[in-house]
Amino acid sequence: MPLTVADLMTKMPGAFVPEKALGLDVVLQFKFSGAEPGEWYAEIKDGKVNVQQGAHPSPKMTLSADSEDYVKLFTGQLDPMQAFMGGKLKLSGDLNLAMKMTQFFKMR
Repeated sequence: MPLTVADLMTKMPGAFVPEKALGLDVVLQFKFSGAEPGEWYAEIKDGKVNVQQGAHPSPKMTLSADSEDYVKLFTGQLDPMQAFMGGKLKLSGDLNLAMKMTQFFKMR
């Protein structure tokens, strides 16, 4: 059975690398369209990540993508920079945080 956005979001805490996010107190918002539309957010604070379904009132950074493209990004089938440059991945808010996000989570 193929991976879903829900699978990836619920596995996110297990992929979190706390030593890469020391001192952070941020919320990352994820907005998905396509086959699995919906919103999720990840709150990083005190060396932990808490992932919830829904919209957060004040995220520091928002990532918007088609759900299938997000799964490809997370599984290494789609390069994040190419996805961003090609318009498949949209970012708003703290773009420096978006660049560091790949360090906070063990991808693949």
